[in-house]
Amino acid sequence: MSNSNFSLSSRTRRSIQIFVASLAPMLAWAGTVDINKADAATIAKELQGIGLSKAQAIVAYRDKNGSFKSADELRKVKGIGAKTLEQNRSNIRVDASAAAKKAG
Repeated sequence: MSNSNFSLSSRTRRSIQIFVASLAPMLAWAGTVDINKADAATIAKELQGIGLSKAQAIVAYRDKNGSFKSADELRKVKGIGAKTLEQNRSNIRVDASAAAKKAG
């Protein structure tokens, strides 16, 4: 059977294009970031929905209050809501040694 006899309908081609385009955001997902060590530019780059001003607020909160013990503490930072936290949870790391310093 020759490939020249095989053709897709325009609707099928369009469905495939939409499917492939829907996968693109997964390829561009942000990387993991340690919120106790990263600077504001890195946080803004790596976490979705967090621009430079929110990232600067995260760093300022950390500087004032010490290291984060968990990702959930980001909710204490003005402008970081539950949706933003959940959207980024898998990309947030909290260095255990930095968090232990806060507790001690």
